[in-house]
Amino acid sequence: MLKKGEKKGQITIFIIVGIVIVVGILLFFLFRKGVIPIPGGGKSEENPVSYMESCIEPKIKEAIEIISSQGGYINNNLNIRFKFDEDKEAKNISYLCYNQNYYLSCINQEPMLIQHLKEEIKTYIKKDVENCVRNLKKSLENSGYEVDMNYRDFSIELIPKKVLVTMDMDVTFSKSGETSTRDNFKFAVASRFYDISIVVQEIVSQEARFCNFEQLGYMLFYPDYNIDKFRTGESTTIYSVADRETKEKFRFAVRGCVIPPGF
Repeated sequence: MLKKGEKKGQITIFIIVGIVIVVGILLFFLFRKGVIPIPGGGKSEENPVSYMESCIEPKIKEAIEIISSQGGYINNNLNIRFKFDEDKEAKNISYLCYNQNYYLSCINQEPMLIQHLKEEIKTYIKKDVENCVRNLKKSLENSGYEVDMNYRDFSIELIPKKVLVTMDMDVTFSKSGETSTRDNFKFAVASRFYDISIVVQEIVSQEARFCNFEQLGYMLFYPDYNIDKFRTGESTTIYSVADRETKEKFRFAVRGCVIPPGF
């Protein structure tokens, strides 16, 4: 049986261990999210990586929405203008597989689709990224920091459930004798854009080879996706590929193996 003094000693140890565990958990989540206060506080309270993420993420989502609704392009002359009932206005939906001649199968317009989509996103957000870099520097300077910033370029990667942004950039900021440097500017934006684009790639491949894609059979094997195809009066098929969970959607057009009128 423990004496009174021994019991108090054990209680004290348990309290200390509990405090250490709580502090450890808090530090883990702070470092994982990258929300480490800039030395000296100031107007820009999150670290530069978090600042850039919050600035760029809305633009990436905007780019994906536009590209997905227009057949994989920001601008493209090879398209069909069409309006679905749920759309507010007609949109130029690009052909990802096309042949203007009769009988012949369509030709894949983007054999390297994923690479093309990465370039489309980068082109769309390029100026916004540059603005975010300038705004970060200005925000730090307005908070009293001396800033040395070197921005060179950025890259986009599409992976399952994410869009990765990596910035070739480093920033050093000093205030009241304290100096900090950040050079690992990398973050992810949640999106099923890559996953849906892989399905789009498969549809285009089968249309080019077999003049058809059997969406019902595909959805039985891959129930995460809803695939709809609509035949227009211009011998064009418009596909809509949607993720059932997130409702993200990719629309594109196909024209091939067309039989001329009267046959």
